[in-house]
Parts: sequence; structure tokens; C-alpha cells
Amino acid sequence: MKILLISPQTPETFWSFKHVLHLVSKKAVFPPLGLLTVAAMLPEDWQLRVVDMNVTRLTDEDLRWAQYVMISAMIVHKESVRGVMTRCAALGKRVIAGGPLFTTGHEAFADIQHFVLGEAEEVMPGLVEDMRQGRLRRIYQAPRRPDLERTPVPRWDLVNLRDYVMMAVQASRGCPFDCEFCDIIVLNGRVPRTKSPEQFAGELEALRVRGWKGMVFVVDDNFIGDKRRARALLGAMIEWRRRTRPQMGFLTESSINLADDPRLCALMAAAGFSRVFVGIETPSAEALEECRKLQNRGRDLAAAVRALQRRGLEVMGGFIVGFDCDKTDIFKRQFEFIQRTGVVTAMVGLLTALPRTRLWRRLKNEGRLETESTGDNTQAELNFKPRLGREFLQAGYRRLMQELYEPEVYYARVRTFLENHRPSGSGPRLSQDDLLAFVRSLWLLGIRHRGRASYWRLFWGTLLRRPRQFRCAIHMAILGHHFRRFAEQL
Repeated sequence: MKILLISPQTPETFWSFKHVLHLVSKKAVFPPLGLLTVAAMLPEDWQLRVVDMNVTRLTDEDLRWAQYVMISAMIVHKESVRGVMTRCAALGKRVIAGGPLFTTGHEAFADIQHFVLGEAEEVMPGLVEDMRQGRLRRIYQAPRRPDLERTPVPRWDLVNLRDYVMMAVQASRGCPFDCEFCDIIVLNGRVPRTKSPEQFAGELEALRVRGWKGMVFVVDDNFIGDKRRARALLGAMIEWRRRTRPQMGFLTESSINLADDPRLCALMAAAGFSRVFVGIETPSAEALEECRKLQNRGRDLAAAVRALQRRGLEVMGGFIVGFDCDKTDIFKRQFEFIQRTGVVTAMVGLLTALPRTRLWRRLKNEGRLETESTGDNTQAELNFKPRLGREFLQAGYRRLMQELYEPEVYYARVRTFLENHRPSGSGPRLSQDDLLAFVRSLWLLGIRHRGRASYWRLFWGTLLRRPRQFRCAIHMAILGHHFRRFAEQL
């Protein structure tokens, strides 16, 4: 059986890093983990071909070769998916589609013949048998959340690892919290399910054996959703690092209550974690109450950010504006919070109602839901009628993003972070690509583009006063170029 697995093209987003990929000699940020995991569930004697459209073109020859086409996508990939479907239809190819885009919105794709809705582990044996027999059903959906100990090691051999900035692995799915705007519980539930420590360490070892020596994104919904299991995973990672001495570093997503557990932070640093994405959302206590961000309520969010930074973890923050209770000063409050806490990578977005979330249902019942979500809340678009007014929110959002990523402001934020950060010392060694990116950045940021004076102040100030953090400062300067270009294009 010949199977073509397609990862659609990701549009330019806050996280695409389109404007700096050439600096680091890469084609995309990370490979299609879900697709490579599904590939590992297919029979070993089948012929598989992966086309990641972020890395290479999808050709008609690829499509003609395949007996079946499998595509996995998120909401942000909608337009690319439609283009792929048009080409598949023209060549008479049957398509099996899965991923978040279809789990919450497959009804919009009448031209796709077959869907895998939700998690695939329990339905794949039946799907494979039906493919062999040529009698596929339209819908395949697991009756329950699968045990992740059934999840195989992704088929890393189907992609060229050198095309990517970082690798992606998954240790758990699900989050115990119930934020109104979040679709995690729709897709993966509120009870975190975790791979065994030995299983997860085995996946990391598979990457090491294939020669990976860079950053690895642990793409969990909430890495500490089950703290007991997280500690066990970290213990296995630490032991694996002791035995194999891998040249890898890690980042992940976590709720803010990680700051309450110094021991857990120490374990993460010992396991090689240096960055964590945290949904901070807003400094407004009223907005946190409105969206049921219970884990953020009743605490000093700025102190929590600083605590994580002091324990060796860079906090990448998610922020939202557009809640019903937001006041007209919300943009000023967000700006001041981000600057004084040194959250260098601040992903600010307008509130969006993702399909099937509690927010989506509430706004629909109130008659305020207007359009489908694009899946990207950083594009200054609203899919519902806001309380503050659409034009006010969109204009304020664009202005906030541009102010946050102005060179002088951005580099000041980097300096604030460096002053508070206590690096753990773990992480990948400098590579040839890193050195080349550094040389290229000297020309791009230090000579060619505006903000060069602020860049050189950061450069020399860090090199002379904090030489151990110089690499981190240059890394942040390079990322800042993408964020600045992205904000300008809003």
C-alpha cells in the first residue's frame, strides 16, 4: 500500500519565525509530529512518503504515486487544506483527514471522503484493515480517550531533521483546568494522560540516536497537569541525560502554578528545560474571573514570572485582550506588565471563539458569534461582536504589538529579563548553524536594519557584564527581528 502523508502549509504567524529561518539555515520550525506518529501506526510493509509543505512542494507526481492521501491539520491550515483537496479531487485521490481542524469542523469539508476525529490510537487498527479491504467508512472516532502508552515512537526517518529549528515530542495530553476560551479540553479532555517515563525517555533516545543535538519542544497541553507524573517523567529524563550526555535542550507549556513548586522547577532545570510557555492572559483580575482562568486568580502574576526566571526558566507569555470586562486601559496595562516582568516573547492576541469551546457556545447563545475562527488570534481579527467595539480593539491591538516590538522597547525588555534570569547552564552546544546565524545577525541587526543602536547596546552590555548570558541575548535579538516584522505587517 502506498500512502502519502501531507502536512499543509502554515501561514505567516507569530510562531512561524518566517523572517529569521534563513538566518539559522532552516526551512521550518518543527516537523509534523502528529503525522509522523500516525505514520508509526501504519503497517511496516506499507510504502510511506511524507510531504511537509513548509519544507518542500507537493507535486502531482507525489499525488499520482499514492493509493491513499492522509492529511493532518489545525484550524490555521484551512486555506492550504482546501488547495490540497482541489488537487486531490482533480487526480481522483481518496483522502483520509484528521487533526483539530476536522475534529471540531469536519462538516465544512464535504469533498473529503474519510475522517479520523479525535485521537487516533484506538481507531487505527480498524482503519488499516478497512484500507486493506477497500471499504472505508466516512467517520472513525474513538469511543474514549486512549492510553498514551499505546502511542508509538514517531517515524523520524520520514523527514530530514536538518530542515527544522527544533524537534517536537509529546509526554502527555489534556489539562485539568477549564478556561472558557481554550479548546484543549474539547480535543484532549480535562484528565491528563501521560506516557510512561521509560516510554518517553525512549522517544528522546530515538532522537539522540538519529543525531539530533538541538532544542526539543515538549508539546504537552500542560506539562505539569499531573504533577506526580511530571516528576516521574523528569526523573527519567535526568537519568537518561546522565547515561547518554545528549546535546539537547527542552521547552514546554505549563500553567503558572509551576512557580509555586521550587522543587519541580529544579527538576525541570536538571532535565534540561530552559523555556516554558505560560498562559498569563491578562493582569485584569476581573477578566481572569470572567474566563475562569482559576489557576491565575488571587496571585501576584509578576512575582510568579520572576520566580520562574530566577529558577532558570525563560517565561514565554500568552496574553489576550478583548474580554467582555476589559476596560479601555487594557492595552496600557498589558504593555506595562510585559515590560516590567521581562517577558521577552509576549504573544498577545485578540480573544477568539474557537469551535466547540465554552466561549463559542456562550457567544453563539448570545447571538454574538459572527464568523469562524481562523485559528490564529494574532491577526487582528475578531469572529464575534465584542463589548469594547471592533475598531477600538483592532486598532489598539495593532498599536500594542508594534510598541512591544519596537527595537528600543524590545531590547529593554531583554535586559530586564537578563537581570532577573539565573541560567541553569544546560542546553545544546553551539553548532555551526548557530555560529553562522550569529555572523548573519551582525549584518542584519547591527548594520542593515533600524534599531541598530539598541542592538549594539545590548550586544556590548551583555558581553561585558553578563558574558554567560550573551548567547541567550543574541538568540532573543534574532527572534525579535521576526516579531518586529510580524507586528509591522499587522
